[in-house]
Amino acid sequence: MIAGVETYKNRPTRAEIFLNNLRNNLSIVRSFVNNNVKIMAMVKANAYGHGLYEISSELLKQGVEYLGVAFLEEGIYLRKCGITAPIVVLGAIHTDQIAEFIHHDIEITSSSIDKSAAIATVAKDMGKEAKVHLKIDTGMERIGVHWNHAERFIETSYECKSMTIKGVCSHFAKAETDPDFTSQQLNRFESVLNMMEKKRLLPELIHIANSAGIMNYKNSHYTMVRPGIMLYGYNPNGYLPDVRFGDRKLKPIMTLKTKVAYFKVVPAQTGISYNHTYRTSKQTRIVTLPIGYGDGYFRQLSNKGEVIIRGKKYPVVGMICMDQCMVEIGMDGSAYNGDDVLLFGEMDGNTIPLESLCDKVGTVTYEFLCGISSRVPRIYVE
Repeated sequence: MIAGVETYKNRPTRAEIFLNNLRNNLSIVRSFVNNNVKIMAMVKANAYGHGLYEISSELLKQGVEYLGVAFLEEGIYLRKCGITAPIVVLGAIHTDQIAEFIHHDIEITSSSIDKSAAIATVAKDMGKEAKVHLKIDTGMERIGVHWNHAERFIETSYECKSMTIKGVCSHFAKAETDPDFTSQQLNRFESVLNMMEKKRLLPELIHIANSAGIMNYKNSHYTMVRPGIMLYGYNPNGYLPDVRFGDRKLKPIMTLKTKVAYFKVVPAQTGISYNHTYRTSKQTRIVTLPIGYGDGYFRQLSNKGEVIIRGKKYPVVGMICMDQCMVEIGMDGSAYNGDDVLLFGEMDGNTIPLESLCDKVGTVTYEFLCGISSRVPRIYVE
């Protein structure tokens, strides 16, 4: 998905992706679920910024049964890369894309009677069978038929010719924070499943559990689970670095690094970067890093961020630019052009948790990871 200059692997700014950590995190997911429960690995949004094809390939090597994406284009990309495993698009579909779903053997989420009818019509015209998951809304209010109006939707979908119902699913809204509402969602989903079972319409795949559901609600695992942020090394319940799962703990798989590009001595009372939002209090040393908000290093980290150079932590000063930012190392600090700089993750035994940066800018790990732009090369490390 990255072309031209964006694939230049010797760029000083790079995201190192540690595949052994991915394998560790997958093993933790497996420790929560029974052996007969399938795993649909969520690899949407370029595998949360980690690389769609590379992460998908590794997860499939490790025995993951399904891949979950958000858009048709992600599924087609994986097919063109040679991925033959089952892929489900969990987002809302546009009816003019249905033929492409069927042509590329990508499973479809139907969220209404009209969508099911449209899928069946296109499949019949193509002389093929569409594979479909029925989406039930139990409280997310995003897509899907409300649980208390689902019976007609389900019966009508099963009556559609040229369509195989592979699964039924829903999505948690607050599994990280609200046990009462999550239990209510599960009860709503159970009522639909009970109705389907009585009518002998229960499909093979039943899934609702995201990472928080996997960890917090064993009764939500059913026949398949959908881990996302857990796979990438983050606890959906919050930053809990010392929590262990047996003899293991979740390990972030991305480390973001760059290199010192420039070094200078700056006098006291000198403004740094755009609009001089930072002024030096005394003569000091400033280094420039070749990374900015165009790479996904949030502009809101201006005068808030911290980096590690040669084992010491230093502040990001002045406004973060599109392509560069500045760090003050002081007159006692030591840095040389070409030195590695840690922005988040782990380097030489030092760490900057991504969660700490998210707290500074008021966001979540999901957004920060997805925001690391395509011009930052991903370097895969065993």
